[in-house]
Amino acid sequence: MSLQRGVQSIAKRGLHSSTANKLAVTKPATQVAQASSSYVEGTVNDPTRFPPPNSAHGSSHWAFERAVSAALVPIIGASFVTSAHPVLDGLICSSLLVHSHIGFDASLTDYLHDRKFPKIGPTARWSLRALTLGTAVGLYSFQTNDIGVSELVARLWTA
Repeated sequence: MSLQRGVQSIAKRGLHSSTANKLAVTKPATQVAQASSSYVEGTVNDPTRFPPPNSAHGSSHWAFERAVSAALVPIIGASFVTSAHPVLDGLICSSLLVHSHIGFDASLTDYLHDRKFPKIGPTARWSLRALTLGTAVGLYSFQTNDIGVSELVARLWTA
């Protein structure tokens, strides 16, 4: 009965019946009675919706990030111990590329989220994907047509 009184009090304040019905359905009766005519649905101050569950963005995603970061230490150490080897170079290039992409993507997700930056956020993420792909093509070309990453580091170290 109190819900009906709340809707009637909103109607007396001058709100349209569709707005009053919408408020009656989405808000408890005590909040409906306190609603004013300046209510706008979907404003910036609304709570954030929870994303649907996805294992790629949960704990397995975090574990993959840690595994890539931890794998870089022995891979780079092995390349210092041995001479330039194409398999180690490939592992270094792919691990560094994945590690960098995940780190930059996390920064973009944290600071350029879609709710606050609806155009810049997706543009920045797609730009990151394009740059990552371009870097992968460049590293592949450098590995197959030139001296490779390990040899480059060795020459820079002795220069």
